[in-house]
Amino acid sequence: MCLLMEGRFQVTEQVGSLSVRQALWLTKTKLICGLPPQLLSLAESPANQIPDQDERVQNAIKHARFWDTTEERPGKEKYSNTLLLNLLHLCATLQPSHPAIGRRILAEKYSLAATWKRGEDLFQIRGQNGLLQNCMDPLPEVSGKQEVGDTADHVLETFYPVSPTIDLQKVNVYKEVNCSGFRGDYPYPHAHTLYFLEGADPRCKLRPEQFRAKMFMFTFGNALVRAHNLYGPQPQRVLDRPVTVQAVGTNGRIFQFMVFQLNTTDLSGDDGIKNQVWLDEDVELYDFAKVRPLIKKKQVKVPAGLAGYKPETFRKFLALYLHGAV
Repeated sequence: MCLLMEGRFQVTEQVGSLSVRQALWLTKTKLICGLPPQLLSLAESPANQIPDQDERVQNAIKHARFWDTTEERPGKEKYSNTLLLNLLHLCATLQPSHPAIGRRILAEKYSLAATWKRGEDLFQIRGQNGLLQNCMDPLPEVSGKQEVGDTADHVLETFYPVSPTIDLQKVNVYKEVNCSGFRGDYPYPHAHTLYFLEGADPRCKLRPEQFRAKMFMFTFGNALVRAHNLYGPQPQRVLDRPVTVQAVGTNGRIFQFMVFQLNTTDLSGDDGIKNQVWLDEDVELYDFAKVRPLIKKKQVKVPAGLAGYKPETFRKFLALYLHGAV
């Protein structure tokens, strides 16, 4: 029998106007600006770089923006998807020197469902979202026990007198579900990195802040489901081993990088250990990619071709890819 249940909210792939600030409260998380230094250092070592790296990345951009079409120019949805796959292919060429890369697999159209309590309300994340890289081995934690313990002093932002659930869809939830979308004996049980394309769903156009919140919530959802599988459904104040999941979002030119560490599944109150998220937002891979030059008042303002390539952005992309394989 289905019962009507009050105070139950749902986050779906059409996440609406949710902000990162709300997502931090919903998931009891401390925000840290920028990526962890130990991750960034992975891509700085010559041993972890791709031969002719910058040239090959620029060719990947040109392929996505100029060559992969029979039309005058590819649409944003097409070239952003092509660029993402090109960059992943480039990263995968490091497998001979980094065998652990071979212990991963990419999955699409998986259906995530995660449920948790926050205060007196029940929340649920559901939907198909992003391209997921799964791994046989878990990602190592980014913060050690001391840093995790220090999060207890972090004070979560309040929204009073506005409710932090103001933009969420209130629904009748008849079954509390926690499911990664994969069978229990799946040989790649650990979520490594979620890859999101901005504007991939034409039904719901999101602003950059909403896009980051969507990335955040589904990254958290994957971590929470894994923690439930490992430690059981009862809230754990401190996980014996934190669960780390990463996310990368792009519109084909600008990237969002995220690393999330689930330290606790006891999310009902505001006190105690908090979860952690590292966020590096609005990182440009290049300035312009023009099929034809931009001319104003008979002057070339932007020449045709690729301009303003920023190699440090791909190094961040590569660092997240190499995490756990070095």
